[in-house]
Amino acid sequence: MEAKYDREIDVLRINWGVAEIEESDAISPGVILDYDAQGNVIRIEILNASKKIENFTSKKAIGDLYHEKI
Repeated sequence: MEAKYDREIDVLRINWGVAEIEESDAISPGVILDYDAQGNVIRIEILNASKKIENFTSKKAIGDLYHEKI
């Protein structure tokens, strides 16, 4: 699993593997699940992440997600 935060566009992406995205589904405003060809969730995208996640700007709360593999 790998988590990356893009500060310029305020998007948090959490990836499982490197499979190609076949389908996406917005499960709530600003939260998108991406699926592979077998229907497995391979990525979660959180748009406007700093506004949706409490204490998001605190590195103690989330760790350094800029290029961190979890």
